Amino acid sequence: MIKTAFPAPAFQIREQEGKEQIFDGIRRRWVRLTPEEWVRQNTVRLLTGVLHYPAALIGIEKEIWVASQKKRFDLLVYNHLHQPWMLVECKAMDVDLTAQTLEQVLRYHAAVPVEFLVITNGSYTYGWQKLPDNRLLELEQLPAFPGGTG
Repeated sequence: MIKTAFPAPAFQIREQEGKEQIFDGIRRRWVRLTPEEWVRQNTVRLLTGVLHYPAALIGIEKEIWVASQKKRFDLLVYNHLHQPWMLVECKAMDVDLTAQTLEQVLRYHAAVPVEFLVITNGSYTYGWQKLPDNRLLELEQLPAFPGGTG
């Protein structure tokens, strides 16, 4: 398991039509504040604010085709060559991370091959490096961004 400490929250939050919204700086728009979105936004702040991943190289909730179905990944980090590098699946804090969660990110990986796979619910984070022989090496910490910081 990877020990993660989210930075202190400093989000823009508003209420719109009785629903809470949070401003997503990557997508540059207000989105509904769900428990999963809270984890996603905190994970983005960790990646950009603490680990110094370039915000411009992070994609959030983009559609991909998995088999013949449309799916949405949570976070995709690209390297400096704009190639997919790390895929992150976020769950709400009250959702257990199970083998099914890993299987989900592996299905997404089949459509968008990456070197690193991460699953998190905000309380727990697990990550793996996909080795050239297709084995998964469990990580003890999130990887440093390739080629230095943004």
